[in-house]
Amino acid sequence: MEPTAGLRERKKAETRQAIHKATLRLAVERGLDHVTVDDIVEAANISRRTFSNYFGSKEDALLYGEEERVRFLVRAVRERPAGESGWQALRGAVRDMLEDMGELDREWAVRTALTKRHPSLLARQLANHAALERDLVQAIGERDRPGDPAADLKSRIMAAAFLVALRIATHVWIEEQEARPLSQIVEQALDQLAQPFR
Repeated sequence: MEPTAGLRERKKAETRQAIHKATLRLAVERGLDHVTVDDIVEAANISRRTFSNYFGSKEDALLYGEEERVRFLVRAVRERPAGESGWQALRGAVRDMLEDMGELDREWAVRTALTKRHPSLLARQLANHAALERDLVQAIGERDRPGDPAADLKSRIMAAAFLVALRIATHVWIEEQEARPLSQIVEQALDQLAQPFR
């Protein structure tokens, strides 16, 4: 029974990913306002009912990849060894994410950036980032003297600085046209921040 359940979950993940990729491609080609769920269904070669089983809207489908990375990163921070500081857990988690989920494809990053300029996505993207920051603050705060107001402030600053470093590293990587691996630029950006958090 276990192998069947595992296969079923893999197939679901593949279907979600296929719908996400079709939505992303169409949004870049036509603009999100000119993409319907029916267009996505046709491009992904699925039924409308299948689409509805996985996503509530085209916006859900478009942002799926980013939101999946967010969930992975928070989970990875929480699963890091207990003896690590908050900063060590953040750095280890981003390494785990890039290793397990794979480095971003430059074309994907550029296309995603273009589509997220759409007004209906901006508010949701900002809400996602605020939730990620809040979850990271909680995850690292549990490691660094929980309940201590000074440690709480440090956790907030650390989580915000960490996310800014990831954003800047991604922009640099795009600007350099993938001359270096994203993981290398991320490490370099985090090295610049590391001293105050040790």
